[in-house]
Amino acid sequence: MPPIERSFADVLQDIVHNVQDIIRSEIRLAKIEVREEVGKARPAVATLLIALLLGVFAALFLLICALYALSEVMPPWGAALTLSALLALAAIAAGVSGAKQIGRAKKVMPKTVQSMKENIEWTKQQIK
Repeated sequence: MPPIERSFADVLQDIVHNVQDIIRSEIRLAKIEVREEVGKARPAVATLLIALLLGVFAALFLLICALYALSEVMPPWGAALTLSALLALAAIAAGVSGAKQIGRAKKVMPKTVQSMKENIEWTKQQIK
């Protein structure tokens, strides 16, 4: 059985169809990777929100402390100052932890990049 000869137009049409399929696959892969990275960032965002909340409380207690200290110099302001300092330290610790978690999140989608490189190479081979 002799090999089937395909016209240049048929070959070109197949290449275009394959490239379209590849592009659709790359878009699906990119969407999946973005969802994965967003899921990884959620705990870091939650930690930063906790840091923000603790920072607000620390500021409020510092204001209460200043009020106590200015209105009447008595032991209750010392307790408020101690609580404010503890909340500030907790806010700093949570903020540093959240920043480290965000820093660990990948900024590039490695699977998509690798797949795109492979697809470009495959397309070059098909055109030759």
